[in-house]
Amino acid sequence: MSESVSVRCPVCRREHLYAAPSYPCECGAPVCPPLDRYGTPTAVTHQVWEEAWVAVECAVCGRKAEWPQPELGCTCGTVLRIPVAGDARPDAEPGAEPDVAAPAPPRPAFQPITIRTARDAVTVAALYLRWLGYEDIRRADQRPPSGIGLAARGVLAHVDPTVRPASARDVECLWLTAMTESAHCVYFSLAGYSTEARARADTLGIPLFVLDLTGTPQPVN
Repeated sequence: MSESVSVRCPVCRREHLYAAPSYPCECGAPVCPPLDRYGTPTAVTHQVWEEAWVAVECAVCGRKAEWPQPELGCTCGTVLRIPVAGDARPDAEPGAEPDVAAPAPPRPAFQPITIRTARDAVTVAALYLRWLGYEDIRRADQRPPSGIGLAARGVLAHVDPTVRPASARDVECLWLTAMTESAHCVYFSLAGYSTEARARADTLGIPLFVLDLTGTPQPVN
């Protein structure tokens, strides 16, 4: 878990205490974007895809990957982009011995449950999100037009247990709802996705998963 920093909204001047969410590295270790406590947050007037990601290095295995830029939704309605410091691990000084990476902590395999009902599908999605590192999974505040909405800190998930493939409109609705809550989003579908839905999800950067009947989410994109 990253250290909390004090963030002042430049619009309404409210003070917030913010801690960046952690994401699971491929090695299983949690990765937190290092926040710049001396930086100034900026108000996001419109989202630009290239500016929504930041490169962060895993402190355990040294793998560098792109993770969502930390953002905070102020109660006045302003979305604040939180500045990020440099790499999680500083560069070695000239002539210094290279660091030896610590062994990667083992992460237990995901334990699926057989999907027989719509409730089972929702349970599997919640368990999978928890397995990825998200905590306090709950029903989303805003009910989606169809299916079930799940939420955790920094993420909004849509679970579609129907026999109809998800459409591009379904994907767009999830993305718009997540934008209003300054959260990232993910879609779980039991029946898969239309070609248009997959293309739209790729454009918006939304991870898609198909829930097979064994209870194991399979990535689509």
